[in-house]
Amino acid sequence: MMASSTTGGRMMSEVFSEPGRIRPLVDRDRFGRVIERADGVDFPFYDGAPIELATWRWVVVWAACIAGFLVLTFFPQPGNVVAIVPRTLFVAIPLAVLALVAGRHWTAPFRRVGWRDLLAMVFFAVLNIVITFTVGAIVSMLFRVTPNTTIAAAGEAGSVDAIALYAGSAIQLVGEEVFTLLPFLAVLYLLFAKGGLSRRAAVVLAWIASALWFGAAHLPTYDWNVAQAFLVIGSARIAFTLAFIRTKNLWVAAGAHILSDWVFLTAAVAGLAGASALT
Repeated sequence: MMASSTTGGRMMSEVFSEPGRIRPLVDRDRFGRVIERADGVDFPFYDGAPIELATWRWVVVWAACIAGFLVLTFFPQPGNVVAIVPRTLFVAIPLAVLALVAGRHWTAPFRRVGWRDLLAMVFFAVLNIVITFTVGAIVSMLFRVTPNTTIAAAGEAGSVDAIALYAGSAIQLVGEEVFTLLPFLAVLYLLFAKGGLSRRAAVVLAWIASALWFGAAHLPTYDWNVAQAFLVIGSARIAFTLAFIRTKNLWVAAGAHILSDWVFLTAAVAGLAGASALT
């Protein structure tokens, strides 16, 4: 079920005088139509709308992201059917904590999905595939690369396990967007509200910080291959975080991530060489 929030999307012209806003914004605070839609919708929480989450609340949310990641990493997973449990907890733990600290506004990062959003999912999935192949080719010429063992073994345990892999990976990829974009919003808040940076500067720095965070989380998956985790996997945040920046909708980033990874997963199931090293 896709959650929606009327408070998650706010027209700029409607919020200049909104009570509780940390700083008023003007059109030049946005990146323009190439990057952000001209609908005036803004990120939730960082500027006090729909509510302000104090620093300690963001620390708690970030800790919940880490807790979910630890469950995903250390929960015994003898097969992809059982793996659905930790993959679900990976999503549920941080969102449950976000609901505790944000109340009914926890759905703000999840907006209603329209036809433009579906097209955006496809566009950003294709963009990520192009970026991944390009960066992956360069990195593989300069460094050793390590396959993703889960993807490399796709299809080897029978059809039921393969179906569970597709279903479980979709759940996990939603979790990866939660794991990345909640810290993105936290850093955005700290830089904008507490650090006094401009919205543009705060977005760019939060984008970089969350990409490093995402890459670091993949280090164990790729046998602590720093170049692969940060350059190849981290480069995925160019497309997926851009999807969120453009739409302010975590569903779009997650949808693009799922479509992209399913392409690599299907390639691995079909036995195409190199797919497991790119995702």
